[in-house]
Amino acid sequence: MPCLNEAETIARCVEKAKTGLEKSGVTGEILIADNGSTDGSQAIAEKLGARVVVISEKGYGSAIIGGSRAARGRWILMGDADDSYDFSQADRFVKKFQEGAELVMGCRLPSGGGTILPGAMPWKNRWLGNPVLSFIGRLFFKCPAHDFHCGLRGFTKEAFYKMDLQTTGMEFASEMIITATLKKMKITEVPVTLSKDGRSRPPHLKPWRDGWRHLRFMLLFSPRWLFLFPGVFLCLLGCVISAPLAFGDFDIGLVKFNVGTLAVACMTMIVGFQLVAFAFFTKVFAIAEGLLPEDPKLSSLLKVFTLEKGVLVSFAVLLAGVILLARAVWIWKQADYGILPSTEDNMRRLIPAITLIVLGIQGVFSSFFMSALGLKTANRKPPPAT
Repeated sequence: MPCLNEAETIARCVEKAKTGLEKSGVTGEILIADNGSTDGSQAIAEKLGARVVVISEKGYGSAIIGGSRAARGRWILMGDADDSYDFSQADRFVKKFQEGAELVMGCRLPSGGGTILPGAMPWKNRWLGNPVLSFIGRLFFKCPAHDFHCGLRGFTKEAFYKMDLQTTGMEFASEMIITATLKKMKITEVPVTLSKDGRSRPPHLKPWRDGWRHLRFMLLFSPRWLFLFPGVFLCLLGCVISAPLAFGDFDIGLVKFNVGTLAVACMTMIVGFQLVAFAFFTKVFAIAEGLLPEDPKLSSLLKVFTLEKGVLVSFAVLLAGVILLARAVWIWKQADYGILPSTEDNMRRLIPAITLIVLGIQGVFSSFFMSALGLKTANRKPPPAT
């Protein structure tokens, strides 16, 4: 149990944990990962037979990581020391461990069979934060859990070291389940009941701030949703709109699209290409640094699209843009470098030319940057063929 000034509730939590161990029929210990309490929580816990480990580095994640390292058991059940979770239900988790689960998530949401008692969770967490973040987690990472941020969860000691968790704050809850999913661990869940916490002071959790931190973490761990999908969409949208506009105006109902729309569409293509490049940069970097597991699909793709091929294709795009720009200059020369008869026709020539030149230059340097990210060292293991 991570603990920071929980003198009001720590005794009830320890007693319930004792009951949970008895019901489970296993030998275990009750470990308090104290994160700097000044209200005597440590003495209360020790008097009741719990072992207290002092974790000097501040943060929820730091307390869990420090406590898990100090734990002597094969299986670890973690939960808040505010009496919002019932540790006497530990036998549900033990049963799943005995069946071979590596990560056992508690589920408070009714969609997973859980129960939230009146007053136990603020409305914004109950109806907005938890359901939305859990949905995003399931969508982004194909995670089987219904309640992404339940604080009562269990994992094996072996799984803990395999996950190699790094975050020290509230993002730790997201990192654990995302990492376990990406590493294809055996994950299951059990229904739990969330009660109103027994503290008289406000909770440590800040719903809006911590909710954003969880969402930000999910996005950073999913370059596909943050960069790739939006980038591909913008590229395709720009191509579809700019292709006919390069030859003339067109109407949809009463709306007339002309050279101004062409400029916006070409801008969309450039932004989309950059987002796609960011997706690959982020993925390769994250794999090389061990933040994400190796992706066989990415490795296969990078074996086909090598640095040399990327540079050649980019030079071809750049050359096409230069040719179009040279044609525009030649037409200008025909007018003795004066005012052209149609400014709109001139822009229709220049905008695609400039767009292709920019995309070509971006492609060349993106290919080299990708190759730099793929350099192997003693400590970095990027995907093959980068």
